[in-house]
Amino acid sequence: MTTTTPARAARPTTGRAARRRTTRRWLAGAVVVLVGSLVLSVFVGANPVPPADVWAALRGTGTDTAQYVVWGQRLPRTLAGLLVGAGLGVAGALMQAFTRNALADPGILGVNAGAAAFVAAGIAFFGITSPVGYMWLALLGALLVATAVYAVGGAADLRATPTRLLVTGVATGAVLAGLTTGITLTHPDTFDRMRGWNAGSLLERDTAVVLPVLPLIAAGLVTALVAARSLNALALGPDLAAAQGVSLVRTRLLVLGAVTLLAGGASAIAGPISFVGLVVPHLVRWGVGTDQRRILAGSLLAGGVLVLLADVLGRVAVLPSEMPVGVVTAFVGAPVLIALARRRRATAL
Repeated sequence: MTTTTPARAARPTTGRAARRRTTRRWLAGAVVVLVGSLVLSVFVGANPVPPADVWAALRGTGTDTAQYVVWGQRLPRTLAGLLVGAGLGVAGALMQAFTRNALADPGILGVNAGAAAFVAAGIAFFGITSPVGYMWLALLGALLVATAVYAVGGAADLRATPTRLLVTGVATGAVLAGLTTGITLTHPDTFDRMRGWNAGSLLERDTAVVLPVLPLIAAGLVTALVAARSLNALALGPDLAAAQGVSLVRTRLLVLGAVTLLAGGASAIAGPISFVGLVVPHLVRWGVGTDQRRILAGSLLAGGVLVLLADVLGRVAVLPSEMPVGVVTAFVGAPVLIALARRRRATAL
């Protein structure tokens, strides 16, 4: 009896240590892949620039053309892809943990629909045609519509369930989608311009577009980190979470605020990009388990990898043209999601 008790006591500790080692290896691998994705995003593009010229431009030398391509186009675009991927990945992980629904996506709160409606209205009625103008319109629409959904859905009401909030978001998104369609069909120029924005693209996303959104996404990531520990308790159910001293209203507001900042900021930069917020958390849970802190960290890394690699693939897939990153993520995300859905460990929340 004395010999088996220590062995039994050691098993949980050994299991936790093994999980921690697996998580560290997975996150370290994700960091390596992310660094490789950043390098590819800087060195590969539709505009052929030899790697030696790219390296010279990074050091501040080289031809004027290479410096313009690297510093004026590829580096801002790489930063945009990193921010969009991180924002959508973490927002998706937050939504799935908050609703305890593996099919939840940040877009179901009406963020994308609000951004699209405001961009369409700005083009049709105010003649706004620049990416910077689209960015401010999309950001304003995402924030206002998300706030309205939270107010109507009772985000601060403990009696309101996440389902009520999601139904409100879906209904609001459907109304705004119809409004956007009506505007684009009655204004041909708006229809032409919205085609590119709706596809989700990082083309022409320079520092004037990216830098104003950077503080919002950073604030969203910090807010998500604050909410992570409470989400672990919330996974046991609202009653048990409350018994452990978790403030359900505070957690709900933190999660929804973070999702609004992250998904709204991502939509403002690149337009609606599908599957990232849905697929990435599944992939990360498969690698790191169900601890929300690890899932959020992994989603930040994996989301950036997915968007950057999709953007690089879109640059070279249909030369001399480019394929929008939103189209590539849809092609890649659908089969990946189907494959992950067949793994019980990947889909468990």
